[in-house]
Amino acid sequence: MKIFIDERSGFCFGVIYAIEKAERELKNNEKLYCLGDIVHNNEEVKRLTNLGLRTIDIETFKNLKNTTVLIRAHGEPPQTYKIAQQNNIRLIDASCPVVLKLQNIIREGYLQMKKKNGQIVIFGKPGHAEVIGLLGQTDNTATIINSIQDAENLDFTRPIYLYAQTTKSLDTFYAIVELIKQKIQPEVEFKYFDTVCRQVAFRDKEIRKFCADKDIVLFISGKKSSNGKMLYQVCKNQNPNTKFISTIAEIDLNWFQGNEKVGICGATSTPKWLIDKVKNFLETHFDVE
Repeated sequence: MKIFIDERSGFCFGVIYAIEKAERELKNNEKLYCLGDIVHNNEEVKRLTNLGLRTIDIETFKNLKNTTVLIRAHGEPPQTYKIAQQNNIRLIDASCPVVLKLQNIIREGYLQMKKKNGQIVIFGKPGHAEVIGLLGQTDNTATIINSIQDAENLDFTRPIYLYAQTTKSLDTFYAIVELIKQKIQPEVEFKYFDTVCRQVAFRDKEIRKFCADKDIVLFISGKKSSNGKMLYQVCKNQNPNTKFISTIAEIDLNWFQGNEKVGICGATSTPKWLIDKVKNFLETHFDVE
């Protein structure tokens, strides 16, 4: 058996930044609160929990006082910062710089559109942590669309500024742009802002190439990861013999009968140490070159 590792799999820089901040804080303190899962990967969350990280929701956050809380890479709406100030909560802000830039751009666009009776439209997943933060920049007035079909229902008689959640599909974003161009009234203002993170946007093409010539592919991801679900489907479409796993306990050794070239890859929320752990597991059960 030959094992091939997709070297581009693993945490994006935003997640690395957040985890490094959490680890630094936990070296000096036994406990640190994190508002929401620091990353959508249960194995990594367990590792950090063992170091003292405590994941909380927004309701718990509202009742905390005089403590320290980490804001993860997804970012937060303005209301979160107001609560922290009122409750004397020290924030360790690990918001991804790409997300922070997008929040600022949307806030500026919102202030402009208020004067024009226009619409802020965000291509994103409703309820996703990043989207909640983006929505907050518009006083929760933006329209969230998650598909081309959703875009069909926009009001094409009013100005539109279109933005994208950083982890959404670049191809779908531009398909939505074309649809709006076709439907909006000629005299009505339309601007779009390509805010998709390139580290994420090009992963589908890279991972498609990686999967193409393998006999079997193990795709490692947390089950809650939107990026993981999307990239797994890309792998599955390219190579039908792709298996989705979150832990080594989910591996079936019978999968590898007659399969010599094994590929291992993952999402931008998948830790490198977990990819190595899967590789080491296979090496203990098979004769690996």
